[in-house]
Amino acid sequence: MSWSCLAGVARTSFPHLHRLVAVGKAAFLAASLMMSGGLVLTASGSDAHAQAAYPVKPVVILVGFPAGTAPDTLARLVADRLRETLGQPVIVENAPGASGNIAADRAAKAAPDGYTLLMAGNATLVVNQSLYEKLPFNPKDFVPITQVAITPNVLVVHRDVPATSVKELVDLARARPDELTYAHVGLGTSQHLAAELFKQMAGIKMRGVSYRGGNTELLDLVSGRVQICFCNIATSLPLVHDGKLKALAITSVKRSPAASDIPTMEEAGFKGFQSDAWFGLVAPAGTPPSVVARLHGEVAKLLAEPALIKTLEELGMVVVGNSSEQFATIISNESRYWGNVIRKIGLKIQ
Repeated sequence: MSWSCLAGVARTSFPHLHRLVAVGKAAFLAASLMMSGGLVLTASGSDAHAQAAYPVKPVVILVGFPAGTAPDTLARLVADRLRETLGQPVIVENAPGASGNIAADRAAKAAPDGYTLLMAGNATLVVNQSLYEKLPFNPKDFVPITQVAITPNVLVVHRDVPATSVKELVDLARARPDELTYAHVGLGTSQHLAAELFKQMAGIKMRGVSYRGGNTELLDLVSGRVQICFCNIATSLPLVHDGKLKALAITSVKRSPAASDIPTMEEAGFKGFQSDAWFGLVAPAGTPPSVVARLHGEVAKLLAEPALIKTLEELGMVVVGNSSEQFATIISNESRYWGNVIRKIGLKIQ
């Protein structure tokens, strides 16, 4: 029986109960409102708790290159910070090979819950989609968190190579076609593309030698087994300072604060030449926006610290720390640019 029917019966048959029924109706409505309000508050509280709870277990950052390389260094710096701010272990796991594709494939297929991240480079997210006939993943399989840093490459040669400028190196390569060798850490890496772009723009022939890791590459370069490399500035600059290698030019648009005496490739006569490496943190597509926002906030705070900025600048790196949307735009724009370059050069990997 409804409250209205009960009230009617009370008025006609039991007048003395009418006011009690009215009071009971009011109390019932009040209790109902309190219960519904309590349910709303509980749901809202659960939502907030779920967001605040992340993470509740260790987080893994995959790196597609060996220990000691630029992405590995950046991943470990980020991991150290996140251990403190997230309150959970953050593990850096190296899975090198195929220009970062092995690690990227693992990350793309991981659960989109924020517990598997990837320190990805432009080779993985930009270049490989145009370079490889088929990839086991798509760049759209990731949601960008933030671009961490940009690191230019330096054109270096073995100290016994008879060239002290880019022009002299071009003249030497033209006089000795296919005799000079250049090292790189994988097809489609910024080192490889820089050398191929250099060959095309200079009209020279050199033979490429691929290495699994940057340390082996540098050992062979110092020993003279290979003569040329567009090497990462952070790892090659100490060898330049020690006189074991000669630096001829840098691949960025502007000179590096860490090596202001080294001219850019454009200053050396190669207009529009740019082939930097950059690295950024991404998560599998479908990762909750609240988790992405949390990770972005923590990493952005780290990248704004003056001490870290100074440390990375001394290594020749430029700190970025942009938004997820800005990072996504960079990936899209550079994919078009390098796609055109790769088609022009005629590179393709089956």
